[in-house]
Amino acid sequence: MKACIDIGGTKVAVSLNSGAGLELLARRTEPTAKEGNNDALARQVIRMLDAACEELNLAPASIERAGVSSCGPFVMQAGLIEVAAPNICGGIAGPARGLPNDWKTALLEGPLRQRFRELRVENDCVAALEAERRWGALQGFDHCAYVTWSTGIGIGLCVDGHVLRGKNGNAGHAGHMFVSDNGDALCGCGNVGDVEALIGGNSFSRRFGADAATLLARAQAGERAAEAIVDELCRIMGRLLYNLVTTLDLQRISIGGSVFWHNRDYLLPRIRAQVAGKMPALTAGCELVGAGLEDRVGDYAALALLV
Repeated sequence: MKACIDIGGTKVAVSLNSGAGLELLARRTEPTAKEGNNDALARQVIRMLDAACEELNLAPASIERAGVSSCGPFVMQAGLIEVAAPNICGGIAGPARGLPNDWKTALLEGPLRQRFRELRVENDCVAALEAERRWGALQGFDHCAYVTWSTGIGIGLCVDGHVLRGKNGNAGHAGHMFVSDNGDALCGCGNVGDVEALIGGNSFSRRFGADAATLLARAQAGERAAEAIVDELCRIMGRLLYNLVTTLDLQRISIGGSVFWHNRDYLLPRIRAQVAGKMPALTAGCELVGAGLEDRVGDYAALALLV
């Protein structure tokens, strides 16, 4: 049995895999722990795994391998990964973001190393990229990316068949780049007006007075004001994707995440229109597609780290 752990800014999901195929057993989810001491997230993961083991009548100590797909960025402390995620750690941008803690980082690898004999921790979009390349829409592509449009904006990158990681495993954090002059939104990282601050799922209620599901439902119902807002959000996402394609000479980008996936038929044509025809020597031949693993990318991302 292997433990599969998916940590996001909104929820944590854990499950077990027997090693026989892709079946995920005893899966459970909870809102991401954001209160108490900065080891609360690691303690939550261990508690949830203990409950999954109990459901299957397994001794927790019998689970010796774990894959962790986690939102980032990561920072290294004494050689161990801690999570400095803007949507989890309230001490990064300060009280204005409204998170119920003053953490600069959340402990992760250290407590889990004490529990598991073998542990692999990767940025969630790197893990999702590996899952999409193994089982999803990026199979057979050596120049590709996975993009999530969810609570935050994250990216996993592959060039010449090599997954890019960077000095601390943070390659692909293009959600914190600036592609617009709009500076009316505070990101949890402290930036004002970066991509995540403008179009991340956590920004909708603060910027527009409605959550992502409500705003997108209004746009799809033909409400002109909502349509105009969503068109602008797609313009920003399109600029981000264009920059990736032209910088890395990509063949295909698969897109997932809750904001995108639940509205993919509406959003995908609008995003494609922002890239199509611009610098065709670089953009022609690059496809933008929905994630092949659909809304299960996060579940299989952690498993892909253990295959």
